[in-house]
Amino acid sequence: MLKIEHLTCGYGGAPVVRDVSFSVPQGGRLCILGPNGSGKTTLLRAIAGLLSCTGTVAADGQTLNGLPPRRRARAVALMSQFAAAGFDYTVYETVMLGRYAHREGAFWTPDSAADRRAVRESMQRTDTWALRERYVTELSGGQLQRVMLARAFAQAPQVLLLDEPANHLDLRCQAELTASVRAWAAEAPGRCAVAVLHDVNLALDLADSVLLLQNGAVRWHGPAAALDMAALDEVYGMDVRGYMRKALGRWQKGEHDVPQPL
Repeated sequence: MLKIEHLTCGYGGAPVVRDVSFSVPQGGRLCILGPNGSGKTTLLRAIAGLLSCTGTVAADGQTLNGLPPRRRARAVALMSQFAAAGFDYTVYETVMLGRYAHREGAFWTPDSAADRRAVRESMQRTDTWALRERYVTELSGGQLQRVMLARAFAQAPQVLLLDEPANHLDLRCQAELTASVRAWAAEAPGRCAVAVLHDVNLALDLADSVLLLQNGAVRWHGPAAALDMAALDEVYGMDVRGYMRKALGRWQKGEHDVPQPL
């Protein structure tokens, strides 16, 4: 379970995110929606402890504010939208980096059986095991994105934070990603996931609850099945349903244009 109370944060000067409060129950999957610049990534970075903030961040009843980075990383993992491959590591080595938070000794402590098992399971979950001997600098954007998701899974957090996890993924991989995150959240006690997505359809496929951010503040928060469409239109400054219906109309028209089998 994740509980956020009165969180305010920014990068100096005026805060970017202001007085945000919400909770995600065990097994829950929250998607944060909002236009560019609304504070979505800033909010995730503050929850992960990468940005100083006021307010309270707690996971499974434990307050995370002020915890040493390694202890906090055992509770929260962040998959950033800016996946970088600056070092010539293999895919396997890159995913193994997610296990650092669980090492008792120094960074170079030998991998344990538990480490190896967690890495293999995470890579199989994300369909990256076959890539394990490849160098990350050789991967496509979509492959690298799946490797970074595997690294986040290998970290074995209670709270999984995903910042635009579908970047560079094709349609099939997007569907597999949402199914994988849903399964991960449900598999063990105490887990939950929070994702920032721009694709509203993908967000509703993943989420059981939605939080709408507007100018750094919560505009609406509730069950995905009861999403306030008027609030959604207001946040994006457009007729979101009309836009979606227009897209659906193209597919429906296409159905009539395709010759039917005899």
